[in-house]
Amino acid sequence: MRIHGGKFLRSIGKVCLPVLLYSVFLFWGAIAQAAPFDAPASFANLVQAVESSVVNISTTQKTKQQNPFEQFGGSNSPFNQFFGQQFKHFFGNVPQGEVETHALGSGFLISDNGLILTNNHVVEKADEITVKTFAGKEYTAKVVGRDPKTDLALVRIKAPKGDLPKPAALGDSDAIRVGDWVIAVGNPFGLGNTVTSGIISAKGRVIGAGPYDDFLQTDAAINPGNSGGPLFNMQGQVVGINTAIVAQGQGIGFAIPIDIAKSILGQLKTGKVIRGWLGIMIQNITPELAKSFGIKVTKGVIVADVVKQGPAEQAGLKRGDIIQTLDGKDIENAGELSRRIAALKPGTEVSLGLIRNGKPLAVKVKLGTLPSKMPKAQGLAPKTQSAWGITVQNLTPDLARTFDLNAGEKGVVITKVQPDSAASDSMLRQGDVIKEVNREKIQNIRDWKQAIGKMQKDEPLLLLVERGGNTFYVAIKPAAVH
Repeated sequence: MRIHGGKFLRSIGKVCLPVLLYSVFLFWGAIAQAAPFDAPASFANLVQAVESSVVNISTTQKTKQQNPFEQFGGSNSPFNQFFGQQFKHFFGNVPQGEVETHALGSGFLISDNGLILTNNHVVEKADEITVKTFAGKEYTAKVVGRDPKTDLALVRIKAPKGDLPKPAALGDSDAIRVGDWVIAVGNPFGLGNTVTSGIISAKGRVIGAGPYDDFLQTDAAINPGNSGGPLFNMQGQVVGINTAIVAQGQGIGFAIPIDIAKSILGQLKTGKVIRGWLGIMIQNITPELAKSFGIKVTKGVIVADVVKQGPAEQAGLKRGDIIQTLDGKDIENAGELSRRIAALKPGTEVSLGLIRNGKPLAVKVKLGTLPSKMPKAQGLAPKTQSAWGITVQNLTPDLARTFDLNAGEKGVVITKVQPDSAASDSMLRQGDVIKEVNREKIQNIRDWKQAIGKMQKDEPLLLLVERGGNTFYVAIKPAAVH
C-alpha cells in the first residue's frame, strides 16, 4: 500500500493543530490563574483620580540680619564703631534688615473648606505659607494646629466655593500589609507634582524621630520636598504622610501612618493637642530581665519608676510591676504602650493587666494630662555620682541626636562631667556611652544604679565606654576618688 507523504501530513495537521492551539490556551489560562500576584499594569487611572488633592507648600522665614560687628560689645562699642567704619569705607554700607529663607514641602486637602494635612517640620518656623494646587492656583495659608511630637500640622486656605478640588480620602493604615502596593505624590526638589510607586516594606518602624515613632517604611522614592505629601493605597486612600528618608540609603522612606493623624485630627482643628498620661517610666523586657523577674515572656513593659503624685502612683502602681495588657489588649513593648496611652484623652479610665511579684493583678488608672515639661520620677532622675563626678541619663532619641549617637544604642550617656573630678581625670566626656559597669552590661539608669549599689567600699570602678563607634575600658581607682 502506497501512502503519499505530503497528503498524510496535511491530514494529521487538520486534526492536531486545533488540539494543539486549545492545549496552549488551557496552559496559559492555568498560568494566569496560578499567578495572582502580578503588578498593576498601570497606575495612570489611580494617579488621575488622586493627584488633584495634593498641593505644593512653600514657606518663607524672616530672620533679622545682624551687623557682623555688633556681636563685639554692641552697636555703640568702640570696636564696632572702628571696624564698622572701616568696613563701610572699603565695602559700602553694612547690610541691614531681614533675610528671607525659603523651604518647600507637600500636603493634601482633607476637606472641602480648605483644610490641608502636612508635616509639622514643613511649616513650624514659617512666617508666610503659600499653597499651590494641582490646577496652578496659589493661596496664602494659616496654621490651624501643630503637633511636634508626631510631626503633624494642619493648615487652612480660603478659596471661593467650588474652587478647590475633591479632598483626599483617608484610609486605614492598620489594615495595610507589608508587600501592598502604594504610590507617593508630592513636590520633590520643587519640581511640582511627582508620582513614585513601591510597596510597604515594613510597619512599626522606630527611627528616633519622636516619642511616638510608628512609621510605615516604603521603597517608593521619597525625596526632599515630598515631606507632608500623601502615600496612597491602590484604592486611592491615604494610608501615610511621607516624612523622612535615610540619606545614605536607597529605597528606604518613612511615612506617618494615617491612623495616627486621624486620632489627633479633631484636636489639631482646635489648635492644641492634649494627651493622656500615666506617670511612669517604662522599659522593654529583655531576656535577661525576664529571667531576673521570673517570667518566661519578653512581651510587655517593666515599670522602671513612678512619678510622684502622678496618676499611676495614685492608682497603686509600683516600680518593678510588669504591664502586659491595656484594656484587655496585649502590650508588645514600651513604644506601643506610650503611643496607645498618648492617643487617649485625659480623664479616661484604663485597665492595666500586671504581674507583681510573680502574681497577676488588674489595676484601673484614671489618666492625667501629659505635662509640657515632664516631672522627675522618684528614682530615675539623672543624678551626679559625687564620688566620680559624672551625670548619666537614659539614652533617649533627643539625647542621641544631641550627641550624634545611634538611636538604638543601649547604655547610659554621660551628660555632664564635673571639672577636677575622678571622671575628668580619667578623660571621660559628655556624650560617652557607658555599656558596662564592673563587667556587667547596663541598658538604662536602673541597671546603672543596681551595678553601682553592688560595689564594695574599696572596689575600683571599671567602665566599658563607647565613643565614636569604638569601645574602651576606663578604670577609676578608689584612691582617685575625691
